Amino acid sequence: MHSRTKITVRYAETDKMGIVHHSNYPIWYEIGRSDYIKMFGTSYSQMEENGVMTPLLNIMCHFGLPALYEDELIIRTKAILISAARITFSYTVKRIEKDGTETELGYGTTEHGFVDSKTFRPCSIKKRMPELYEKIKATL
Repeated sequence: MHSRTKITVRYAETDKMGIVHHSNYPIWYEIGRSDYIKMFGTSYSQMEENGVMTPLLNIMCHFGLPALYEDELIIRTKAILISAARITFSYTVKRIEKDGTETELGYGTTEHGFVDSKTFRPCSIKKRMPELYEKIKATL
């Protein structure tokens, strides 16, 4: 199961060459992650209210073709690994072409830990939010 987040490239996201600057990809990944979590009936805000935060541990981005100003993009997000202490997401960034086909521009992954929002010590998502853990685990 994956989420599909539609984004239109804004002028501020481009560089002097008119190409999306690479620093925007992690931001788009975050938007995709938020939409992915919402598919399971919760949000990052609700996770934080339950005392769970998900700091970034690792990120990988591969850039293939450039995205340009006003391109319509789809960010495809899915969890590819979850344990009680960590979760890893994969992302694919595609441009929606005029004919409706999609062209892959790049891809990446992020790995996050689950930590207590007060102590920032590792915590178990399996114990804190067992329903969310089971729902995500079932899609892998």
